[in-house]
Parts: sequence; C-alpha cells; structure tokens
Amino acid sequence: MARTRTTFDPFNAIAEPKRRALIETLAGRELAVNQIVELMGWKQPMVSKHLGVLKQVGIVSERKQGRYRVYRVNAGQLKPVQEWVVQFEQYWRNSLDHLEDYLNAIQSSEVKDE
Repeated sequence: MARTRTTFDPFNAIAEPKRRALIETLAGRELAVNQIVELMGWKQPMVSKHLGVLKQVGIVSERKQGRYRVYRVNAGQLKPVQEWVVQFEQYWRNSLDHLEDYLNAIQSSEVKDE
C-alpha cells in the first residue's frame, strides 16, 4: 500500500521532528524566515523546505509584510491530531489514578511496618 503524501496529511507532516520544532517555535507568534533561521540555528533552505510542507498541509500560513514573508501556525489545522489524541486521555487518566492508588497502598504498608 502506498504511503500518504506528507503534503496531504497533517499526521505525516508533523511526524518529522524538525517540523514539530518549527510549529512550536511559531506557536503564538509570527516570524519571518530569517528570524526562524536565527532561532532554530538551521540553514535557510532547511527552514524553507519544512515551512513549505507545513504550508501545503495548511498548518502554517504566510503573509507578505513589506519585502518579507511572515509565517504563523494555523492551530485549527491540527484539530484532527488533537481529536485523535483525546481518545487516549481517559486511558492515561485511569492509569495515573491506578498509580496513585498503588503508591498510597505502598506508603500505607510502609507506615504500618515502622
């Protein structure tokens, strides 16, 4: 079976760690490519490549500001990822509750042993 192209699927687009780091860097702000290069410590072609993928999926948008193009995250495009992850919240909540019960039981038995 052929793999889904990265440019059509937000899951594939964010599977690349560098793109996730780029999204985190852009979260809540707009930055020009040269600012991103400086913050990330990457070469400009690498930044542009990853911005291009994120832009094609719609996770990142660009606008012209003078002679620069500034980029920002379109968080709404990450909603499918959030909806997929949320189904596991109950599992983690239950697991942490069980861990808390277990740790309390151990602590209680240690107090009795003293």
